[in-house]
Amino acid sequence: MSKKRKDSSINARIVCALVASMVSIGVVAAPSRVKAPAPRPTLVVGIFVEGLTAEYVDLLRSNFGEDGFNRLLEQGVTVRNVDYGPGIDATAATAMLVSGAAPAVNGVPSASAWDMTTKREYPVLLDPSLAGSYTEQQLTPSPLLVSTLSDEVRISDGGLGQVHAIATDPQLAILMAGHAGNSCYWISDVTGKWTSSRHFRETPLPISRRNVGLTLNSRLDTMAWEPAVQLDRYPDLPEYKKLYPFRHTFPSRDTNRLKMFKASAMGNREVAQTAAEYISSLKLGSRGVTDMISVGADVTPYLYGREADNRIETMDAYIRLDRDIASIVKAVENGPGMANTLLFVAGTPAPSGGKRDEERWNIPTGQFSPRKAVSLLNMYLMALHGNGEWVSGYHNGFFYLNRALIKERDMSDTDIRRESAEFLSRMSGVSDVYTIDDILARRAGDNPSALQRNISPNHAGDLLVMVNPGWEVTDGEEYSVQGETQTQLPVVRWQASTSPVYILSPQIDATEIVERIDARAIAPTVARILRIRSPNAASLPAVNL
Repeated sequence: MSKKRKDSSINARIVCALVASMVSIGVVAAPSRVKAPAPRPTLVVGIFVEGLTAEYVDLLRSNFGEDGFNRLLEQGVTVRNVDYGPGIDATAATAMLVSGAAPAVNGVPSASAWDMTTKREYPVLLDPSLAGSYTEQQLTPSPLLVSTLSDEVRISDGGLGQVHAIATDPQLAILMAGHAGNSCYWISDVTGKWTSSRHFRETPLPISRRNVGLTLNSRLDTMAWEPAVQLDRYPDLPEYKKLYPFRHTFPSRDTNRLKMFKASAMGNREVAQTAAEYISSLKLGSRGVTDMISVGADVTPYLYGREADNRIETMDAYIRLDRDIASIVKAVENGPGMANTLLFVAGTPAPSGGKRDEERWNIPTGQFSPRKAVSLLNMYLMALHGNGEWVSGYHNGFFYLNRALIKERDMSDTDIRRESAEFLSRMSGVSDVYTIDDILARRAGDNPSALQRNISPNHAGDLLVMVNPGWEVTDGEEYSVQGETQTQLPVVRWQASTSPVYILSPQIDATEIVERIDARAIAPTVARILRIRSPNAASLPAVNL
């Protein structure tokens, strides 16, 4: 009997062990609970800032509040070096950011283009059917050949989401709004009112209010741009700059006062206040679909001051921009909340030119006159090939040959371009000349691939001239400073076209990316966070955040 009890006890223990092991196997094999994805943002706020640099943002952090740049730096992703490649201005850079494509694909190589028929420059977003006659209302997104991030936001919700864009610059506003935007507004240089393109149909309530009861012209005489903080709080200033505060006004007697206002930090404030009204009055981000509002700002050196050294105005523009960003964040918090919002601030390159340094510094300089160069090149080609207007004009670094005449004389375009390049390269102030053949074949410059993709074949000329650094390019644009007419002669500076991008979203963790990131990767990155498709010409993958 004892043996039976012993055997049955052993059997019981074996059965218990088997049951326990089966239970444990079942526990191990049971699928773990999958974490639900974070809700998709219901509001996208994009702020595009011409001239923004990470160095200035870092320098001025102690002057910033909690809800502007400091919030982006502490809680978001900082991409310090977004690379646009050579020869890019703010318009082309914005097109690259919103489309994920370079000018060779998206069709926007610069703010202006050259009409070889009329021999005049025109805004690059002028409707091609209207070239030759120009008003602001004739600008459309049609010359942008691809879709944009804002287009994809609207498409993702079948058109139920709203897309709006506002800026002081018309072409920047149109690029931000894309082809499918609900509304797109900018401040007119002529009337001071918010105006739009015939392409966009909607007029939001904040625009109606400001154009009727709160017009800019009625307030402009009372405005002044003065330091936002005590002078000793601006870092890295020489002592003499701390003695006299700047003060810029916009008097009615000055015909350029609207342009002066738009180029100042006060213009950024006007745009930011209007954007905040959009968010609150249109209830953006609070309707169960994804809405988007894009805002344009400018912190480039102020053109209309008397002194070449305008560091203090530039720093003040950053400090005021920080407050403008905070005012938009406040409007978001009072609406859908930052927990439901993707906010990004993207810098675009400042103009490479500026005022020439004072002569006492003995910086090597000179003047390169495109008008004289066109005349001399034309005379040279006439000596070789007979009378005729061989050179059509010069625009944005490019010389345009008369292709109709070359064809009429049954000559080789390539041979004429080579002869022209050899002649131009011997001119004072010219460091190098590239033919369009070499550019398209990726044989030109230090970074041939980047130069090629930043050229739009539909807009490019025949020869690209590189002028010596420090030299002025004459035949500049006239402007007024306190009633005195001056001419802006861009000073050539060779500098890398990199700017920072800051992205804040509850879906991503705070981090800093210091290596160079191709600007074409920004649109796919934002699209991935939104869980929508990228613009149709975006060929690069999203940045791994």
